[in-house]
This record gives sequence, structure tokens and C-alpha cells, in this order.
Amino acid sequence: MAQKIICSNKKARFNFSLLEKFETGIVLAGTEVKALREGRGNMNDCYARIHGDEIFLEHFHISPYSHGNIHNHEPMRSRKLLLHKHEIKRLIGKVTIKGLALVPTKAYFSRGKVKIELALAKGKKLHDKREDLKDKAVKRDAEREFHGN
Repeated sequence: MAQKIICSNKKARFNFSLLEKFETGIVLAGTEVKALREGRGNMNDCYARIHGDEIFLEHFHISPYSHGNIHNHEPMRSRKLLLHKHEIKRLIGKVTIKGLALVPTKAYFSRGKVKIELALAKGKKLHDKREDLKDKAVKRDAEREFHGN
């Protein structure tokens, strides 16, 4: 199952503790798929929200297709995510009761279809972020020492 990663949300791991991941489909127009094949996706500040019994992806910027015409897509529109009904109900329960967030982590092609990796996440506090940065620095220094000798 070869995956070609289109774009990823680099801030997701820094701002959130990722608890559980889901592979979702996404409803796209034809020019959006072509633009994503050109690598024109951007997931910065991207999030998923629940509206009724459906989940939508917000602020997923897909730049207009280079060879498009007047029927090109709108770059910042809301896009519906495709999940099974029982998965949606389970996510709604966890988001509303436990106060977790739905954070998209990456977009990729899987067997010709665009997929979004959606993570159930808990927001990190400032001290958690600082601790992660310290651990990363210690690990980097240890790696440098190991390769230096």
C-alpha cells in the first residue's frame, strides 16, 4: 500500500498529544485533485469540525489548478470528510464529552484516492511543549556525542 504524501500538518505533534488516528476520505472537485497531484496543498492551521452528523475539514488550502479555467475551485472552502457512521458517532462522543479535538495530520494518495489522516488529539499546555523541546534537545545532543566519538 504505497502512499504518496501530499502535505502534512507539522504543528500538530507540537501543539497536540495525538491519541488515535483515522484514515478518512474527502469529497473533492476534479480540479482540486489535479492541484493536489501538483503538490499544491497546505494544512497549516487546518482543523476538523463536526456539523450535525458530518465532519468537515476547515482551512485546508488547495491552490487553484495551474491549467484550470473559470470553473476552478475555491481554495479555502469547507470539505466533507468520509467516515463510517459508527466512527462518526464515536468521534462525536469523544469530542463533546472528553473535550478532545480532531486534528488532520497529513494528506496523501492511497491507490489513486486522496486520503486524510485525522487524529483524535488533546491540546498541550505551554509547559508540556517546553518539556518536549528540552527532550528533543537532549536527544539531539546525545546523538551528536555518539556520532562524534
